[in-house]
Amino acid sequence: MESLDRPDLLGMAPAELGRQLKEHFRARGQPGYRARQVADWVFAGEVSAVGGMTNLPALERTALGGAFRLAEPAEAKVAESADGSVKHLWRLEDGEVVESVLIPAGRRLTLCISSQAGCALGCRFCATGWSGFGRQLSAGEIAGQYRAAARWARARGAGPITNVVFMGMGEPLANRRAVFPALTILNAGYGVGARRVTVSTVGVVPGILALAEREEQFRLAVSLHAPVSSLRAELVPLERRYPLGELMEALDAFRRKGGRRTTFEYTMIRDVNDGRSLVGDLARLALRAEAFVNLIPFNPIPYVDWRPSRPARVRAFLDALRAAGVAAAVREPRGRDIDAACGQLRAAAQSRPARRVSESDSRSGLPVSP
Repeated sequence: MESLDRPDLLGMAPAELGRQLKEHFRARGQPGYRARQVADWVFAGEVSAVGGMTNLPALERTALGGAFRLAEPAEAKVAESADGSVKHLWRLEDGEVVESVLIPAGRRLTLCISSQAGCALGCRFCATGWSGFGRQLSAGEIAGQYRAAARWARARGAGPITNVVFMGMGEPLANRRAVFPALTILNAGYGVGARRVTVSTVGVVPGILALAEREEQFRLAVSLHAPVSSLRAELVPLERRYPLGELMEALDAFRRKGGRRTTFEYTMIRDVNDGRSLVGDLARLALRAEAFVNLIPFNPIPYVDWRPSRPARVRAFLDALRAAGVAAAVREPRGRDIDAACGQLRAAAQSRPARRVSESDSRSGLPVSP
């Protein structure tokens, strides 16, 4: 494993990367254009190690590798689905593993990336929470998933990644210290348009407010799953810390910034949250937030005796939302034949179970970085 005390080239936004590289090459008496050469290699994503930067002299590659890391995750497992989606299990420098998923749809190729190894929030329907919390990811480890997945897709003729969603393992807004720099790296470094990047949250209110203050128009997806606080608290323990009223006030602030689309993610669980009596409450919240509603049939996971809503119930729920004036659709689960639900591949790969999050941990939302 490479020494972790050296700066990671993948964890720096273009301005910081350029500054540090210029200082490095100036100290070595090298011309200023060396910094641009390295930055081009970093953001083009064609090589996974400093040694592959072939337009640098051999001595400069050695010196660069001694001063910096290029800590791209290593491919631990690839699972390809009959529906075209591809799940990667990536091994990080310390041996921890995380997941990303490539999802083709027409001309779009969406990458779903992870922001934490595991998750501490304990949502009852989510396989990631059941596998336990490992640690926060760094900005470089988050951006590195994009870089490695993009090169994998190009090599197989799948085309460029067009959209990025932070809907993999972990709660992105509980790791703002790394996620916010990673957003800048993806946007300013790799050229992913802000409106093509969606950050998902189960309702970390301070994170939503902080995201609203950014100049870039990143989009937001809220894992709502119930439109009334009492039921939502059973499904999403963080509801006890940031109740629905506070969440909606934060979404009001997000909406007032303009040009920032919000989506409500609503997992349909049979006889739990799919009753017609909930449609009115959900419609009121969606119209207030000007949110699009994605209805998602529950993907069964171990340890939970729940089943997906019946197709007829999902259709009736969708029709009722649309009749109330809500923009909504059913998002069919992808990659069920490859354990593509968040956390399933990681859980299967763990040699021992990770720490199971207690309910008190889940209520507190820990660990959270500002």
